[in-house]
Amino acid sequence: MTWWFVVPAGVADPAAPSGGNGYDRRVSAGLGARDVLVAGTWPQPSEASRRALDQALAQVPDGEVVLVDGLVACGVPEVVLPHARRVRVAVLVHLPLAEEVGLSPAVAARLDAAERECLRGVSAVIATGAGAAARVAERHGLGRVHSVPPGVEPAAVASGTDGVSRLLTVASVTPRKGHDVLARALATVLDHRWVWAVVGPTPDAGHLAAVRELTSGFAERVEWVGPLVGGSWEREYERADLFVLPSWAETYGMVVTEALARAVPVMASAVPDALAGGGLLLPSGDVEAWSGALRRWFESPELREELRGAASRRRGELSTWDETVKGVGAVLASLRA
Repeated sequence: MTWWFVVPAGVADPAAPSGGNGYDRRVSAGLGARDVLVAGTWPQPSEASRRALDQALAQVPDGEVVLVDGLVACGVPEVVLPHARRVRVAVLVHLPLAEEVGLSPAVAARLDAAERECLRGVSAVIATGAGAAARVAERHGLGRVHSVPPGVEPAAVASGTDGVSRLLTVASVTPRKGHDVLARALATVLDHRWVWAVVGPTPDAGHLAAVRELTSGFAERVEWVGPLVGGSWEREYERADLFVLPSWAETYGMVVTEALARAVPVMASAVPDALAGGGLLLPSGDVEAWSGALRRWFESPELREELRGAASRRRGELSTWDETVKGVGAVLASLRA
């Protein structure tokens, strides 16, 4: 059985790691899918990219099932829906388009309307978490959105450093990930010893400059590691004492489960599905809440022990990538029934 999977071209670029790309790669490999890569500034592509997507979907034989990454599909219903009349289209939503931080109200409204039209017209919608599935269904008035959360590779328990002072964030340095929120909070706990390791690509030069300015008073404590893959990426988790992710919005939060798979304590925002009681969930954008939580972390051995215990318990609950592949495959198979 052959599955078709239309994905952004960046999925094939190891220098641009992201949770969405990782999910796509894992699912594609597990399903043995036929990948069709489409380049473009998704979800707001050029006319040339729209034509490329139209040509990609035209390759799928009539009656076949094609899975399309939501970043590609949701902003261009006028391209996707004509093909949905002859093939069975499933859309994989990593994040509702209008939830991206930094969009103007007009652009957010336009993308939201386009996504609604697209998702209402396809055969199936898959979201990468139960909370995200519920949000997408409510947002667009959909009868059903399938939830297929990411898996995680089993890993050994991380050793950390001194158990307190090395903080790790793994995320693209973009407004949605909230590095600026954490920078402001860290500025209030300079009386404690710590190092903040920032791992991830830096596609937004303006936002990176703004965060660097916020950390200029303690620049010697910040390690700008950049994007990592493979062993180097795993070593950063191994050295972490506390994983911190101050996001404004996430569909799931795979980097959180990567930390929990190693029993690394976690403080995070916007990741209730991934965290699931395995750490401290803080309100998005609340510098005061982050500041208070960090201070308690540094000053309270009891809190540190509590978070380590929560991470260890959650570690035993995490699902595998085989389960993820099986879940996506079951949705796609149902479209052929």
